[in-house]
Amino acid sequence: MTQTTSSPTILLIAGHWLGAWAWDEVLAHLKTDHARAVAMTLPGLDGEDPQRATRSIDDQVDGILDELARLGVSVDQPVAIVAHSGANAPVSVVLDRHPELVDRVIWVDSGPVATGSIFAPGLPDEVEELPLPPFDVLAQQASLEGLSAEVLERFRDKAVPEPGPVLRQSVELSNDARRRVRTTLVCCSIPSAQLRELARAGHPMFAEVANLEHLDVIDLPTGHWPMWSRPGDLAEVIRSAASSDV
Repeated sequence: MTQTTSSPTILLIAGHWLGAWAWDEVLAHLKTDHARAVAMTLPGLDGEDPQRATRSIDDQVDGILDELARLGVSVDQPVAIVAHSGANAPVSVVLDRHPELVDRVIWVDSGPVATGSIFAPGLPDEVEELPLPPFDVLAQQASLEGLSAEVLERFRDKAVPEPGPVLRQSVELSNDARRRVRTTLVCCSIPSAQLRELARAGHPMFAEVANLEHLDVIDLPTGHWPMWSRPGDLAEVIRSAASSDV
């Protein structure tokens, strides 16, 4: 399917430890059909930034808004934001501050956070950054299904430690209009039926899903990093969602 000129620009943002490089395969598939898609690296995840360990969620929000401005995003030309995993905190704030700039948000094995959310509330202040854990430890927190030894080696080689301030900062939200932005949940490591049950039960990680007014849910069974395990399928899901009028 070819992206039409009326379809929004797609901005891809990866989660913890990852930069724009994480989307290389997905972008290759998207651009085959001339999709207007770009990936960005959040502040704090650029290994060349000497101050990166001090970056906060506020810095990441500013970085996203700067990228939207660079892309020419406006009320008349809103963007489709693809947010994976831990990118949910800054993207939730962007939706809160400027819902009018976002045509659709596509959460990849992720979802919106609620006000007051803190990723790691018990992280001591003296911890400046959190490196990528050993894979046996990471596998207890998120599914590595579908990732080859080669992919894991690249993950390890390119991962950037997550800044401590990002992990400790509380997300403050106040604009209910964020819940009216058209939303697609791409469910990978947690099936959609289970996610909906958790949302209805008020689970802290998924409670905000129950408040969304325009929600589409898609199952893409794989691990927590579908941009590597199923890049072509994920690209098609993103392309279809971004161009949908529903």
